[in-house]
Amino acid sequence: MDDALDLASLRSAYASGLTPADLVDRLWPKLDVEGVWIAPPSREELLAAARTLENGRTDLPLYGVPFAVKDNIDVGGAPTTAACPAFAYTARNDATAVARLRAAGALPVGKTNLDQFATGLVGVRSPYGVPRNTFDPKLIPGGSSSGSAVAVAAGLVPFALGTDTAGSGRVPAMLNNIVGLKPSVGLVSTAGVVPACRTLDCVSVFALTVEDAWTVLATLAGPDAADPFSRPVALGAPGPVPPVARIGVLAERQREFFGDAVAASAYTQALERLVGLGASLVDIDFAPFAEAARLLYEGPWVAERWTVVEALATRDPEALHPVTRAIIEKGRDIAAADAFRALYRLQELRAATAPVLAGLDALVLPTAPTVYSLAEVEADNVRLNSRLGTYTNFANLLDLCGIAVPSALVGGKPYGVTLLAPSGHDAALASLARAFVAASPLPVGATGTVPLSRPFAASRDGRIEVAVFGAHMSCLPLNGELRALGASFVRDVKTAPHYRFYLLPGGPPRRPGLLRVAEGGRAIAAEVWSLTPEGFGKLVAAVPPPLGFGTIALADGSEVKGFLVEAAAVAQARDISQHGGWRAFLVSGAAAPQTVPA
Repeated sequence: MDDALDLASLRSAYASGLTPADLVDRLWPKLDVEGVWIAPPSREELLAAARTLENGRTDLPLYGVPFAVKDNIDVGGAPTTAACPAFAYTARNDATAVARLRAAGALPVGKTNLDQFATGLVGVRSPYGVPRNTFDPKLIPGGSSSGSAVAVAAGLVPFALGTDTAGSGRVPAMLNNIVGLKPSVGLVSTAGVVPACRTLDCVSVFALTVEDAWTVLATLAGPDAADPFSRPVALGAPGPVPPVARIGVLAERQREFFGDAVAASAYTQALERLVGLGASLVDIDFAPFAEAARLLYEGPWVAERWTVVEALATRDPEALHPVTRAIIEKGRDIAAADAFRALYRLQELRAATAPVLAGLDALVLPTAPTVYSLAEVEADNVRLNSRLGTYTNFANLLDLCGIAVPSALVGGKPYGVTLLAPSGHDAALASLARAFVAASPLPVGATGTVPLSRPFAASRDGRIEVAVFGAHMSCLPLNGELRALGASFVRDVKTAPHYRFYLLPGGPPRRPGLLRVAEGGRAIAAEVWSLTPEGFGKLVAAVPPPLGFGTIALADGSEVKGFLVEAAAVAQARDISQHGGWRAFLVSGAAAPQTVPA
């Protein structure tokens, strides 16, 4: 198994005979890393959970994938501390995000360290110690999701959950050379999450690759009745990038790196890479974005943080980290009138920035303006923390989604950029981010491994692209047949809304059938794989009726070859179109075998 522990490597290892219990045994000696865990892993509990997985269904989309959880997110039966021992409680149930990952077969490993009450971008405001930056122990790890970011960068887990209110899912991603995905606000449920600012909080994802982060987001996404701030946001699927993407960038006069010439150069080089990919760069006026960023800690949203700790801070103020207390206590005295004034100004800033964003495919900004050492932050914690949020603090206030990606390693220090766009553009950002990362591959995290490229963009090397919808998908029972024919994964897609999806009789393995219809169709999730003409011919020859091959219309307007079912065959089949795809059907309660009337 690849030491990088990305999802593709893990799936391949499972297909070759690795078991979840084997994986726990391999990982266990690596897990004891300084400062990462608040509730550390238990080998016995992990092995028991792994063996339970082995005795169940092995076709789950995240089967046997270990993950870490920031300790302001509930894991049933485990303590939730928010890095404050006096606040700690034992969670009765999983947070919705954790529950959805478990249902997909993922295996929670432990609870990770954080800046107390998710307040900070430095990663050092915790009574549980400081996670070590994976590149240089003298550097800060970044916060507030410090432990989760380090766990991924160090190769302990393929992905981890964080939270992001002001940049906590992006800054530590940069400082540890990994991907940090901050979804659209409300796309992922925050039920079971200790809030920082409930109106702005997002559950975020750390991963080694853009593809892995997207796979996890697709599992997490969706409305949740238990979260009043959840909202329906169209997720979509990554696809080809625009031929000439319009990218908003900082004008020279507004670039602030606080004297870090290396960071300034790294940003310039990142923009040059985008131009090399065919992008058109457009200077923006950053002033309204910067003003929105200042509102987060200089305005009434600090009072929202105060509502979380008010009872504890009033009863026992010494229970809070001194820096955290100094920041949040300011929220006690903010008047309601001040809150309304700030809301009015924020609405004006949204109106000012919306036309700018509407003309762009993305903003590309430095994730953070510089990298600080532990000693520097210890001497000037609040001011330097504030600087780290220069290009992150406004995102949730302006209702943007974002993804932070590595761009350079210079002198042992990681630098990165963040792609930002309006809510609902998560898939388009993932496509652009993947193209950017693939253009200059770096080792992932601190593993030293460069993963194989799996671009979302269409293959143009003469191979034939084929859409698969069921057991031939990644890590499912017939995927080995594709790999034996030399197939390569290209991208996740959705069809145009012209199809119905059916569970066909027979098996194992269970098989779906896709049928094009004149009315009442839906978009169905699929994977596109590419094969040589010879491999494609062998695949076609081996497909049994009532399945065959035809042309599939995709949501982005393109077409590929793919599996279709004969219309006569669906009379005895079960319509599962409402699930929108095979993986979603497998994890639903409707996946249990049913008898279809004759």
